[in-house]
Amino acid sequence: MHATVTSQARDPRTITRPDPVLLKYYLIQACFAVPLFPIFAIANYIRYKTLRYRFDDEGVWMAWGLFFRREINLAYRRIQDIHVSRGIIQRWLGIANVSIQTASGGAAPEMVIEGLLDPDGLRDFLYARMRGARDESDSTERVDDNEPADPTLKLLIEIHEGVASLTDRVRALEEREL
Repeated sequence: MHATVTSQARDPRTITRPDPVLLKYYLIQACFAVPLFPIFAIANYIRYKTLRYRFDDEGVWMAWGLFFRREINLAYRRIQDIHVSRGIIQRWLGIANVSIQTASGGAAPEMVIEGLLDPDGLRDFLYARMRGARDESDSTERVDDNEPADPTLKLLIEIHEGVASLTDRVRALEEREL
């Protein structure tokens, strides 16, 4: 029915629905609109019941809505920044939102994943994916034992070796001057 705390903490790809605590949060939120409580309560209930998430190898997908269905699909490479937010009521309930921003030019986030028990784990997962990192279970491909297959990794290794060589030369010159 919903992902538990342990499955969320272990693998964010198992998150498909918000935690049921989100419905409590929506009802508390609707209480603040006293004269319009029934309208906000029904709208939030429909949103909660139809809210779906999917995290696959390509990106993040989110959908909600009964009469007017809305779907957002973001590729990991488009993600620019990720923010975790917890209001006072959300902290009290133990949930948080993860806002995902792209370079679309707007100030508002492109996607807000609501009702998460382990938002930090999801944020770390998304950061790893947006940077092209692989899961710990995946092995790094190599052409041979000494050379990585990834050209970016190869370039970074060359830069690291070049900086180390320059550092050694500077130290040698400093020793000669002393």
